[in-house]
Amino acid sequence: PEERGWTLDVFNLVRGLGREEFSNADIYAESWRLAKLYPKNRHITDKIRQQLQFLRNAGLLFHVERGRWRLRESSLSV
Repeated sequence: PEERGWTLDVFNLVRGLGREEFSNADIYAESWRLAKLYPKNRHITDKIRQQLQFLRNAGLLFHVERGRWRLRESSLSV
């Protein structure tokens, strides 16, 4: 359940950026939101990176290049 929570929380953070394409730095700038949700986790950026990869593997994100991502069209309306 916590893994699903992380995945959904990172996905919502990505969608909350309001852009189709974004960088790791864009997400890391919002990592304080996840730190508030998971105060015991001391490796927030590592976890974000892991979840971005999971979202890519699930078909919700496309990896453009190192450190750059794009939402898949189908995930814009999810």
